[in-house]
Amino acid sequence: MKTDDKLENIDSEDIDDLLIEIEKSFEISFADAELSSITTFGQLCDLVMEKIKLDNVDSCTTQQAFYKLRNAISITLQIDHKSISTDLPLTVILPHKERRHRTKKLERHLGIKLNILSPPGWLITTLGISLFASAGWLFVDTFVGALGILLTYSGFWFAQKVGKELRVETVGQLAEKITRENYVRSRRNPKTYNKNEIVDLLTDIFSENFGLDKSKLTREARLF
Repeated sequence: MKTDDKLENIDSEDIDDLLIEIEKSFEISFADAELSSITTFGQLCDLVMEKIKLDNVDSCTTQQAFYKLRNAISITLQIDHKSISTDLPLTVILPHKERRHRTKKLERHLGIKLNILSPPGWLITTLGISLFASAGWLFVDTFVGALGILLTYSGFWFAQKVGKELRVETVGQLAEKITRENYVRSRRNPKTYNKNEIVDLLTDIFSENFGLDKSKLTREARLF
């Protein structure tokens, strides 16, 4: 195998975290013994398809996720479903002042976490600088440095709780996100899946989480 097949800027801990997300999305479970023999992206795709014990049905999951999302928006936010299209900006249905409240209503109806809200970038940058500075203070004054780190982590926690910035822009992008993160629950019939979608979906998951060029995610691409 070529040495340049190794995916860059990905460590084993990042992949471990992503495997947990894949297990959640497809409602499967990996055994350590199964993963020990996995070295390439193609082998991982094969393992996921092997683990899915559902009926194969040739229907689009993202489309079904969109229909579920459109129905939830129509019912919970009282918006005419005919006006809800894939390119509808989320800012229209989730105005800034009511964004967290409306998002929670959608989550309750759908029965899943959408994870679409985040703090503003400038705040995350500021907290990052604070964390770096506090770590430096550990060498000058341990108490001040430790207190700074504690307050900064508290700031990160609070920022995540009150953040209102959208991670995706349109209803269609949200439907795609729901499909990636909750594949089985996105299906009209959760006892089915579309085998033809799995490789593309896993490619999207890796690309989205690691910022990878999809062309790099070949079957031979080495994960470890």
